[in-house]
Amino acid sequence: MSHRQLHLNVNLLHSGVYASAWRLPDSDPRACFDVGHYVRVAQIAERGKLDAIFLADAPAITDRIDYRSFMSLEPTIVLATVAAATSHIGLIATASTTYNEPYNIARRFATLDLASGGRAGWNAVTTADAAASRNFGLPTVLEHKARYDRAKEFAEVVHALWDSWEDDAFVGDKEAARFVDTTKVHPIGHRGTHYSVAGPLNVPRSPQGRPVTVQAGGSSDGRDLAAAQAEAVFTLAQTVDEGVAYARDLRARAAAYGRAGSSIVILPGLATVIGSTEAEAKRRQDELWELVPIEYSLARLAGTLQVDPAILELDKPLPDPLPLPANANHTMFQGTVNIARRGNLTVRQLLRALGGGVGHRIIVGTPEQIADDIEAWFKAGAADGFNLMPDVLPTGLEVFVDTVVPILQQRGLFRRDYAGATLREHFGLPRPVSRFARQPPRAPDASARAGRT
Repeated sequence: MSHRQLHLNVNLLHSGVYASAWRLPDSDPRACFDVGHYVRVAQIAERGKLDAIFLADAPAITDRIDYRSFMSLEPTIVLATVAAATSHIGLIATASTTYNEPYNIARRFATLDLASGGRAGWNAVTTADAAASRNFGLPTVLEHKARYDRAKEFAEVVHALWDSWEDDAFVGDKEAARFVDTTKVHPIGHRGTHYSVAGPLNVPRSPQGRPVTVQAGGSSDGRDLAAAQAEAVFTLAQTVDEGVAYARDLRARAAAYGRAGSSIVILPGLATVIGSTEAEAKRRQDELWELVPIEYSLARLAGTLQVDPAILELDKPLPDPLPLPANANHTMFQGTVNIARRGNLTVRQLLRALGGGVGHRIIVGTPEQIADDIEAWFKAGAADGFNLMPDVLPTGLEVFVDTVVPILQQRGLFRRDYAGATLREHFGLPRPVSRFARQPPRAPDASARAGRT
């Protein structure tokens, strides 16, 4: 359809966004270790014609595993299994630019893209936790700007590798004994500050050209990386005004890189608790909240803020001032502090307001109320859609698909069926042509800066 349409992903956070989700009677405590759970959730999302499922990742144990389920399985392997059990749903996985090499990531996601028929997306993150650093032999977390400088070059190399095969490089001509047209497979010859990569990749292009690049980050460095490289952005916004301001800033930054600002799909996080009545939804939220030990919530908040839990008094506001941590997740830090300051909340009230979302917005209400809120944000230009975080999985997503999606469809905001088969088609993104097509090979740095789709 020619008019602007809403995009909806599911952030598949194991048992659900609430820390207590695994404890509900109809939840499976082993879900986070069960690939079948991820397949079932993806099939529900596909039944609702959603754009994609998204798997976050951390290459370390960063949560209280004595209490909470967590992201455990390597996401691209999970998504390869999901790809075999689905036909349309997009498949987005996180992979760190700090603890990987560009060639490995380019190859892994190109393989997933081929395996899924062009449904893969890569969420490029810089990874800020100390536990991950120690797992990769680093005594401390890299400084914030250094991580993003590295990430920007990392993405440039990955994109060049994905472009290193032209679309028609594979020939497969039995009669002529000609397997690949090697004049259409190009070395990238990258030599930069952080990486030296010869190329080409050993995997050809997929039906969507190359995987969609996604980025999540609200800091200035994060926005700059998104403006330069991302095609979709997972962000955090608590109010329509915040969402509009973020979108304007990001699109202006993209224009400075020679890109059309409208070419980036902006998807704030949105946690949902749905009931047939508002009272029922609030009872469900109360149940989920009461199952979370206060000590767990307090420790998690302290981790987000990078402070000693001892300085957080439950019935007093957050300490003021709270300095921005040098190497923490700036997006989550700022989002959490904004919630507390805006509502003048005590620490106890803040913990309840955060629920399991850790800074992301939570809507508690009926399907109609959820749909009204989504429509208001979408029409105001505060979002192109949302990265949904249901309270409990799979039940919270089932309710969304069966009750909220039909309302959005009736209002003409959301698709009734898939118009295409690739993630790019779902997002309305153009299929990129290889930068090496019909021209001699060139280094990726200049071509990446010259402007991408």
